[in-house]
Amino acid sequence: MVYRDLGRTGMKLSALSLGASSLGGVFHELEESAGIKAVHAAVEHGINFIDVSPYYGHYKAEALLGKALREINRSKYYLSTKVGRYGADGRNLWDYSAERARRSVFESMERLGVDYIDLINVHDIEFADLRQVCNETLPALVELRNDGTVGHVGITNLNLRHFRYVIDHVPAGTVESVLSFCHYCLNDDALLDYLDYFESKGIGVINASPFSMGLLTSRGAPSWHPAPAPLRRLCAEAAEYCASEGKSIEALALQFAVGNPRIATTLFSTTRAEAVERNISSIAEEINAELLAAVRHILEPAFRDTWLNS
Repeated sequence: MVYRDLGRTGMKLSALSLGASSLGGVFHELEESAGIKAVHAAVEHGINFIDVSPYYGHYKAEALLGKALREINRSKYYLSTKVGRYGADGRNLWDYSAERARRSVFESMERLGVDYIDLINVHDIEFADLRQVCNETLPALVELRNDGTVGHVGITNLNLRHFRYVIDHVPAGTVESVLSFCHYCLNDDALLDYLDYFESKGIGVINASPFSMGLLTSRGAPSWHPAPAPLRRLCAEAAEYCASEGKSIEALALQFAVGNPRIATTLFSTTRAEAVERNISSIAEEINAELLAAVRHILEPAFRDTWLNS
């Protein structure tokens, strides 16, 4: 496992890390014991960064992750969670107020069974009033950073240009990391356009969803996926091509995602220990340049197409 600096935080993160959204039953039902085994396998194989949110499964992911972490020494992992987005019974609820952000952090620590959060993020700021994020949410989290309740502060977002707006409208050092998803993968590398900017600010970069929320898998995108139909078709064609060559598009997607040393870590999510081990084995292999070129050629007509203007 390769470890990389997350900006100026002092944290060295495994190049591949674990997103705990699946522990909330976000994508399918799960057995608790299987989810716990997946977390243990990740840490045992060198993954040292775990990201979660109260939104995933309406607190379920945090609660189950907390059960798994009880059996793991706290020094073996960095823990990241979020504020701002919540929900139950399929409903989305957003609250980016300072009061809710502070309360959310302590509620998360209770569910997770820890007394310290390494990285706290404002979740999915594309759904927020960015002025409130700058003037209320982030200052509340900075207060918690100053008193030692949390170690570092970040923001997460699908819409890349929002990152720059927020960072430019808060004091230097407020935002220490960004978490971007679906913008550094085989079909979309738009995150590259922002790396110089983030580095100039000393901000670390976390990449999520190397499979583009299921587009880049042999199983294919789920029915609810918001990608436009042409992109869905091309990703399915790319997966079929990989299979015809006796290769896995999932392995190629992971190898591509972790291959950029300017990105501290890439998050994937699973509830299966065997998937953890397979993904870690995949990134240990050298990327097949010819296969990568062929897949990128297939995806070229819809390259950087997205479902939200970024």
